[in-house]
Amino acid sequence: MYYISRRTMLRGLGVTMALPWMESVRVWGDTKKAAKQASEAPTRMAILFAGCGFHKHEWWAKGEGKAMELGKVLAPLNDFREQMVFIRGLYNAEALKGNIHSSQTGNLLSGAPLASGGRIQSGTSVDQYVSQRIGRQTKVPSLVLGCEKSNPGVHKNYSLLYSSHISWSSPNSPTPLEVYPSLAFDRLFKNKVQAGDQSVLDAVLGDAKDLRRNISRLDQQKLDEYLNSVREVEQRIESAGKRGQLQGWRPTLTKPNMPRPKDGYPQDIVEHMRLMSDILVLAFQTDTTRVCTLKLNNDHGTLRFPHLGVDYMIHHLLSHNDTDDWLKVNQFFLEQMAYIARKMDAIQEGERTLLDNSMLMLCSSMIHGSHDASQLPVVMLGGGGGRIKGGQNLDYLGKPDRQMCRLYLTMMDKMGVHLDEFGDARKPLSEV
Repeated sequence: MYYISRRTMLRGLGVTMALPWMESVRVWGDTKKAAKQASEAPTRMAILFAGCGFHKHEWWAKGEGKAMELGKVLAPLNDFREQMVFIRGLYNAEALKGNIHSSQTGNLLSGAPLASGGRIQSGTSVDQYVSQRIGRQTKVPSLVLGCEKSNPGVHKNYSLLYSSHISWSSPNSPTPLEVYPSLAFDRLFKNKVQAGDQSVLDAVLGDAKDLRRNISRLDQQKLDEYLNSVREVEQRIESAGKRGQLQGWRPTLTKPNMPRPKDGYPQDIVEHMRLMSDILVLAFQTDTTRVCTLKLNNDHGTLRFPHLGVDYMIHHLLSHNDTDDWLKVNQFFLEQMAYIARKMDAIQEGERTLLDNSMLMLCSSMIHGSHDASQLPVVMLGGGGGRIKGGQNLDYLGKPDRQMCRLYLTMMDKMGVHLDEFGDARKPLSEV
């Protein structure tokens, strides 16, 4: 076996790239204790958020394991039933006080009371609580991604900042949200975000060639596949920028050749979400971070979906009626989770896959678009490093101690962060 410190990375001018998991390279620990666990990949945690809930009649699961039946909203996850934990009935008590989007989203990942009157006071979210404790083990403590910019203003006495952020570094500070794919990519692989034409791969090829001489043939193939995936994302970001479809694009003119458009930015939402999904997978695959949130849209969102033939109404207004078009939009969001899971499941890490070594959770701040937060929609994929049993259908509705924060205590425990309480929860969910 070829031994290197876990801090060893591929390096080049202005670029640091973490390595993927390899059987012949120790990358997760250089102590004697860690050496015994050299074949164990770390556990990762990703939280996906889709605002405004889901179709009232099509968010459900029946049965367990391979025989589990799923409502139409969840149909994109059908291939992952044996790796799924469907959870019904959890709720956030503090979210019931305002009964509006902002008051139901700003504390979704913390369970903390929210300040009203336009003031900002929430709680540190579960992802940031974990990153503050294990983040120094990776280059990037946490990755906070989004596909829709923050909303300004106040809605029914609550700041819309709450509906635009699920990740909070402290009770008064939402974690900066990265909506530009190119800058998110730079944060993973460059020592600082900067403009430049040099490819990340070009900068580290020398180190990569040296490493390749000292690893097994199987790992050489894995390294090549990984470097190709990095190149693919680079090229797609570059292509999207030239088309002018994504934020962060490089302008091809020094002066505009058209009048200033209306406020907002042009966006191909399909490509945007796929780029962010790819970046999430790359971040985990390279161990650049172990904690990520991906906000697919705002809870009081304005996205439109012309690719679905649903371009007559914004996301928020669509959510108020359980139409076939609303179902199409719901399925589109679940397809993002399926896309991430499928890519992660194809990445082998020893005896398990990246999905086996991760927890991928999707949630919303209300079960339906009618602002019903008496229970929250929750579905999880992945094995949490072999510590989560898949194929489960758990129902806590009508039972005591059904706080959403109990799930967060469980997730933190699997990440090696052990607490006696979090938010309004005093014990984890033993079933998960």
